[in-house]
Amino acid sequence: MVKSSIAGYPVIGENREWKRALEAFWSKKISEDDLLQTTKEIRLANLKKQQDAGIDFIAVGDFTLYDRVLDTSVMFGIIPSRYNWKGGQVSTSTYFSMARGNDEAVASEMTKWFNTNYHYIVPEYEGQRFELTENKPLAAYREAKKELGIEGKPVLLGPYTLLKLSKGFEDNDVPSIILQLIPLYQRVLQELQDEGVQWVQIDEPILCTSISSDEMKTVTEIYSQLTNNLSGLNILLQTYFDSVEHYTETIALPVAAIGLDFVHGREKNLDNLKQHGFPKDKVLAAGIVDGRNVWRSNLQKKLTLTETIQQQVSPDKLWIQPSCSLLHSPVTTRSEQKLDQTILNALAFADEKIEEIKAIQTALQYGKEKFTKVFEDSEAALTAFNALPARNNKEVRQATSGSLLSDSKRNLPFAERKVKQQEKFQLPLLPTTTIGSFPQTPEVRATRNKWRKGEITNQQYKDFVNAEIKEWIDIQEDLGLDVLVHGEFERTDMVEYFGEKLDGFVFTEKAWVQSYGSRCVKPPIIFGDVAFTKPMTVEESVYAKSLTDHEVKGMLTGPVTILNWSFVRDDLSREEVTNQIALALRKEIEALEAAGIHMIQVDEPALREGLPLKKAEWKHYLDWAVNAFRVSTASVEDTTQIHTHMCYCDFNDFIEAISALDADVISIETSRSHGDLVEAFNEYHYDKGIGLGVYDIHSPRVPAVEEMTEIINKGLEVLEPNQFWINPDCGLKTRKREETVAALKNMVIATVQAREKLGVVAVK
Repeated sequence: MVKSSIAGYPVIGENREWKRALEAFWSKKISEDDLLQTTKEIRLANLKKQQDAGIDFIAVGDFTLYDRVLDTSVMFGIIPSRYNWKGGQVSTSTYFSMARGNDEAVASEMTKWFNTNYHYIVPEYEGQRFELTENKPLAAYREAKKELGIEGKPVLLGPYTLLKLSKGFEDNDVPSIILQLIPLYQRVLQELQDEGVQWVQIDEPILCTSISSDEMKTVTEIYSQLTNNLSGLNILLQTYFDSVEHYTETIALPVAAIGLDFVHGREKNLDNLKQHGFPKDKVLAAGIVDGRNVWRSNLQKKLTLTETIQQQVSPDKLWIQPSCSLLHSPVTTRSEQKLDQTILNALAFADEKIEEIKAIQTALQYGKEKFTKVFEDSEAALTAFNALPARNNKEVRQATSGSLLSDSKRNLPFAERKVKQQEKFQLPLLPTTTIGSFPQTPEVRATRNKWRKGEITNQQYKDFVNAEIKEWIDIQEDLGLDVLVHGEFERTDMVEYFGEKLDGFVFTEKAWVQSYGSRCVKPPIIFGDVAFTKPMTVEESVYAKSLTDHEVKGMLTGPVTILNWSFVRDDLSREEVTNQIALALRKEIEALEAAGIHMIQVDEPALREGLPLKKAEWKHYLDWAVNAFRVSTASVEDTTQIHTHMCYCDFNDFIEAISALDADVISIETSRSHGDLVEAFNEYHYDKGIGLGVYDIHSPRVPAVEEMTEIINKGLEVLEPNQFWINPDCGLKTRKREETVAALKNMVIATVQAREKLGVVAVK
């Protein structure tokens, strides 16, 4: 009989209770005991939902206070020395210091989880001896069983994925690291077996990346050792986000079940299943419902897919589940009261995806004919949705198939533009700026909410925003920054703001997902064809420019980031949707330029996360992603300076593509990597303007001048002074006013000192 399984569930709660508890604890409004009690209640409520839905195998241990990779690092004592941990159980204070930093130590690096918008804390190897500080999966299993009677499926991040996501080691360190990890994993598994646990889920999404044959041999050896002395404990090796790279080797691993993604890795995994079959003594956990998007499943198509899989796998050896953890999905559509009913009927969040899994499982067990209405409702909802005029805009479709997409080249090459731009702007050596946003104080958020609720007029809201802009223009001038920004006080989110002003988007009330730590985002939903309607940013940018003699950057979010940070319609290719966005943004950039804004920043922090997991597919993605950015920006004058911003990622992998964007200036998040990123420029001669972020904005600490000076000096080792900009890592909206001013003051001091060291000369 086919079983149902869930690989993971959102931690945040229907109303972000988890976020509020964390932030209350960090601000010392509640105690640690209060935090742990509140999060326990959220955790048990999440499990109870799945239990009530009748899920056969419920994941336990997927809940976190910040990040599951950080949880694993802490569990195995992979803790950098700067946190002064002396062994034994790790305190909550040390845990959060690794995530957020403290007065004495910077936070650990944070980067994207594969090709998603979730961020994890990067484990740091310093040659330390690992130790098992706590068996977290066992504690989660015991809690679920004691409190709810759930025979849970503990979840554990796999050893090879943990290794590959870590930093600080050389290739020749790998064997010793693995030799340290294996006994710790063995102990965790042995304790689970001794407890009577039947199934444990070990996540190895790294198997869906382009790992080599030799690496796969290492994985095989690891699992041979892990399972050597296990008898009563069954291991589900779970993969997701794509097809596995080495199918035959993966299904031969000495585990009881293999989890495969039949959504994002559907074609290749299906082909492999048909060509090579599947071991008759193993369970296949088939991810058939999209765990990363928000669209309702066509139940008939999902049933047909499952029946196709059943041709290779007997019903008693088949589990059906979402394609990955539902961490990447909002919690429930029941919280949405204002959406158009036709659109709402086409959506499915975490709770609804669980219902879909159960519907398909029940149809397989008892026959679809007994559940005809459920399948008919699915078909009818999607038919009505697809018929919406907004999903069939002929003018937009014609534009994206026309010649505009080939108009993606600036009039002059960068070297010639640079001369004209310096003549125009007369910037000093090492110009200083920020990434765009300034603190969104409680007053800013409260005033925006009043405006949205109709409690204040449009003019009152505009006056308030203008007052904030003026205050921060004055602050920037006083600090001595060279290029200013208006602060984005009118914006809730860098994607949502633009989606609200473009056709083709719809917005939810409570469809939040975790991005990093307590940071939750409410991604727009691209349900229709994207079209420009009227200028979106011109008014605020022009007002800010009227207040100062300094240059003020116009601030936009780029087409690829709008795509990657939205839930995207699944009936068109992502390339086609991005091109629609690019053509809309092109009109906005032209409007800014016409209004006298000649520095325009088009942020693409999500360019990296859109990279496919398979390296063979990178070129195709980067070709269309880079072209979309250039389509957005190519029509401006030579003297208009295009900036862009990117969050930290492995720039060595695609620095040529970054250069191909042809942005005049790029700013990059680097501080958490302690300047390591500059090594990329030893390998590649980058000739355009670049700002390597000199301090971490995700941490509340104010970095010393000396820390920023160190990063500046590292940057100057590989970059020419006349191409180097000084800026923070990222936008400052989540920071408080006092710490923002203090940090920027130190940044300007560090810059002035660097200029003095270089000698104050005109930029050539």
